[in-house]
Amino acid sequence: MLIKRREFLKISSLATASLLVPNFLQSMTLDNALNPNQKILIVLQFTGGNDGLNTIIPTKNDIYFKERNTIAITDSLSLNDETGINPALSYFKELFDSGELSLMNNVGYPNPDKSHFRSMDIWHSASKSDEFLETGWLGRFLDDECYKCEHPTQALEVDDMLSLALKGKNNKAFAFKDPKKLYQTSQEKYFKSLYNNDHHHDDETVSYLYKTLGSTINNADYIFEKSKAKKTTQEYPNSKLGKDFKTVASLIKSDINTQVYYLSIGSFDTHVNQKERQQKLFTEINDAVKSFVVDMKSNGLFNDILLMTFSEFGRRVTQNASKGTDHGTANQMFFISGGLKKKGILNALPDLQNLNEGDLIYTEDFRKVYATVLKNWLNADSSKVLGWKNGVYDFI
Repeated sequence: MLIKRREFLKISSLATASLLVPNFLQSMTLDNALNPNQKILIVLQFTGGNDGLNTIIPTKNDIYFKERNTIAITDSLSLNDETGINPALSYFKELFDSGELSLMNNVGYPNPDKSHFRSMDIWHSASKSDEFLETGWLGRFLDDECYKCEHPTQALEVDDMLSLALKGKNNKAFAFKDPKKLYQTSQEKYFKSLYNNDHHHDDETVSYLYKTLGSTINNADYIFEKSKAKKTTQEYPNSKLGKDFKTVASLIKSDINTQVYYLSIGSFDTHVNQKERQQKLFTEINDAVKSFVVDMKSNGLFNDILLMTFSEFGRRVTQNASKGTDHGTANQMFFISGGLKKKGILNALPDLQNLNEGDLIYTEDFRKVYATVLKNWLNADSSKVLGWKNGVYDFI
């Protein structure tokens, strides 16, 4: 019996939500609690190229104010004598003051690419700028770790589609926007009937889709039950990111065996009216992160959680004619945790006198940051996962 086009599309839709990972889904049926000594990594992606210079402000640098005569941040919150933070990130300032935030400036890579898609691929895959990889840095972490772990190492992305960062050759993360909706979709009579009555096909692609459909049906209930097992009582903002962090918090406090969570927010592609657009995004981030950190602290979990942010590139130093900024290069990264070894500003601010055709010059390779997280936080073989053998930082 040939599969009808409409049936194929419906199966593909649900399979896409589950990221086409039947082997990974089967491992999730193991009902094992998270190792109490296991560290958790949360990656928050600033999609679109966040403007780092209006995030961490060089308050004593005349070049900054000259080149940004209408969009410069003049009311930043002071971090030290020469540095401020965007006022919309007031909770980040509190974390900085309490020694629970580290900040690394000038992060990038050689021969930077200003295309959103290509630069994001480079960050996701941890490749060189002229190298094209089909696996992501966290996906290769899963490949390296899952085969030998007593309990399968798992990663979850709170989104409709899986990012390249979490795709390995043999193991992939699992993506879903809402555990309840995923469960409800998987329980539709149509899907169950289709799988139970007609899932033997000679066509390899169709057979794979049916197999994935069955795995999704079998495991959506598991994820949903874990997500509500220990619902958080902490109040979260009614924003997209607030809801995403609330989902992550509930899963962390349950006994689901997940070590990596991946979130994103955007768009930071602020070519026009940057100050207003960036402020709105920062306010959403600030409020969601505050609720999450308070939640984790109240449950004694904050020391074992690392929240890391990144964006595919920064923006140019000089503002454009539309009160915005255009695609640039190097940027900063935030690290939030109760378990930081080094706090505060980890390196020098961008050198605005030494530019490459109007762009910042990177001083820290993002792959060294990844290697640090893999080795020092996730206890993984960073050189095997990344091929990076140039050392690590010591802030975690």
